[in-house]
Amino acid sequence: MRKAVVKTGAPAPDGALPERTAAAAATSRPRFLVLGLLAITDGRETVVLQPSRPSSLLAALLLHPGAVVSTDLLQRVVWGNRPPAGGRSALHTCVLRLRRLFAKYGVADHAIEAVPGGYRLHADADTLDLLRFRELLARADAGDDPESALDLARAALRLWKGPLLGNVHSDELHRDHVPRLVEERLLAVERVFDGELRLGRHREMIAEAREAVRTGPGHEGLSALLIEALYRSGRRAEALAEYRRIHTYLTSELGVEPGPALRDLHGAVLRGEPTDGRSALPAAGVPPSVAAEAPAGLGRASPPAPGTLVLRALVNAGLLEEDPSGRYRVHDLLRLFVRAAGASLPAAAPPDQTDLPPSTVG
Repeated sequence: MRKAVVKTGAPAPDGALPERTAAAAATSRPRFLVLGLLAITDGRETVVLQPSRPSSLLAALLLHPGAVVSTDLLQRVVWGNRPPAGGRSALHTCVLRLRRLFAKYGVADHAIEAVPGGYRLHADADTLDLLRFRELLARADAGDDPESALDLARAALRLWKGPLLGNVHSDELHRDHVPRLVEERLLAVERVFDGELRLGRHREMIAEAREAVRTGPGHEGLSALLIEALYRSGRRAEALAEYRRIHTYLTSELGVEPGPALRDLHGAVLRGEPTDGRSALPAAGVPPSVAAEAPAGLGRASPPAPGTLVLRALVNAGLLEEDPSGRYRVHDLLRLFVRAAGASLPAAAPPDQTDLPPSTVG
């Protein structure tokens, strides 16, 4: 069969797609894409719409599939805060141009419906990637098999092809609507990492979780999952460092404290307690499975030196903090308590705030 081709000439006016063969249009049901650049695909060829008023109108309708979108909102999406005189008539003209575009590429004429107060676009999971994304996540949440649920969640994330609506020039959409989609994606990423943890793949997910936290530095759920993955992998100092990072970000950038779930997780890491129903970790913060994976024939490791045990006990009690380089410092809370006590006892000297050297005792 001859492959359908997309002509690459100059963009057509009004956001029209480049011409393509009739055979391509008839091969399958057209599908809209909004989880990236606004586009139409038949499953084999994908054509990106050019920035235009009809494109902005279409994006607004696709972000509210099956719902009535008011004419007031559509006018703000298309023209901003300065709609033309006779805005409703101009909006109707824009809809007609969009319907002509639909006819050209095999989309049903009744896909856009005029209703009292606005317009509505009919779509389902087979014709809109956003609905397909939500359907896959719903199936993942409803399933009983953790492996299958994780596969479904990852399949949902693969539908995202950023930059999100980069070819739609609408301040209204990018200010008030696109951020909600971004949050939906972050929750899906969180769902994937939670699935990895449930399957015991905490080491395997660390690199991917770090990248997710880098792109969403203020998302508490992602940071909590990274902290737990590091903690379960025996990297307690890195887990505590990630908590300090998210704490600093939230307090300095947003003016809020971490939520109770993240604070409780931090406390569990400090005390060496179990997370998510698992058995407690040993004082060194290394999961029991790590010791079990030691090669045969090496014998049991020699016990830590007494000084090392004391330092670990102080970290577990929350009196010291350990950074990734192995250095220890007095915990900020302890310093506050000591200063408060010193204020009532003038003769008491404040504690030395110099970092302790790495734990090479013994």
